[in-house]
Amino acid sequence: MWGLASCVNDPVVQGSLQLADSRDEDDDRRIEAPVVDVVTGAFGYTGRYITARLLETGESVRTLTGHPTRPNPFGDRIEVVPFDFDDRRKLREHLRGTKTLYNTYWVRFPHGEVTFDRAVANSETLVQAASEAGVDRIVHLSITNPSEDSPFPYFRGKVRVEEIIRESGLGYTLVRPTVIFGAEDILINNIAYILRRVPVFGIPGSGSYRLRPVAVEDVADICVRSGAVEADEVIDAVGPETFTFEDLVRLIARTIGRRLLFVHVPPAAALGAAAAIGRVVGDVLVTRDELDGLMAGLVTTEGPATGSRRLSEWLTKEADTVGRRYASEITRHYRRAL
Repeated sequence: MWGLASCVNDPVVQGSLQLADSRDEDDDRRIEAPVVDVVTGAFGYTGRYITARLLETGESVRTLTGHPTRPNPFGDRIEVVPFDFDDRRKLREHLRGTKTLYNTYWVRFPHGEVTFDRAVANSETLVQAASEAGVDRIVHLSITNPSEDSPFPYFRGKVRVEEIIRESGLGYTLVRPTVIFGAEDILINNIAYILRRVPVFGIPGSGSYRLRPVAVEDVADICVRSGAVEADEVIDAVGPETFTFEDLVRLIARTIGRRLLFVHVPPAAALGAAAAIGRVVGDVLVTRDELDGLMAGLVTTEGPATGSRRLSEWLTKEADTVGRRYASEITRHYRRAL
């Protein structure tokens, strides 16, 4: 008895017992934690549609968001917790009990302290926390044609996050969408916004570079289906229609009933005009990298369509509303909700 008591009182043994207790508590928490799907950015664009799809299938959903005080379209049907990139322990706790993590986190362009390097670092923290929390699978929203040799930091950052996920040991699906269109779309909406207000529209360069827009609903469907599979996979999320940029702009103009002059201009001139419009609306309309990536054909693929919804049909249905108001990236992601 004395020997047993002395062992229990030994600091080393006490530490081991405390560690075992801690592990037991950890295991208990893992067992008792409700099984949920976690969506990053459920109040945003693609994250909102993914969340809606999950709720329709009866899944419990928690969101990690950088804007926890913003209006919640889902009410008490989802749990809301903030991103804690600076505290991986908290982030890990937010991910306890997660079956599938649907990750839409990224930045479109640097703004203030937000950079592509920081977005990569935050993504790595998220993936590490998911691995430590015992998350089963991650469905990650990437981009078509990511490359570590790309001259564009957006595409280089995307491929680096893909590598982090591949190396994490988590089961994964990498979903690579092209240009996404839908009710909360920015690119298509803002082209329509400009077409409604100018007599002349400048087409950068030849206008012959292609894109294959994909509906946000199709992207959400692909993501949710991918959350239920076991094999690791990479899926290009592309629509059934391919347009040249000029044909797309002309289609939008016809659909909304606008007749105007189209002229081909040097890319630098188009960027200058976009910057002037951006100053008026308080936003970044398009970046040099985005335009160069578009002109380099990086938002199209040669593979089969994985989405079924057609942009031409969507435009016809939304002809009275698309482009009526400007859609601001800065307001959506960087300005605090009042």
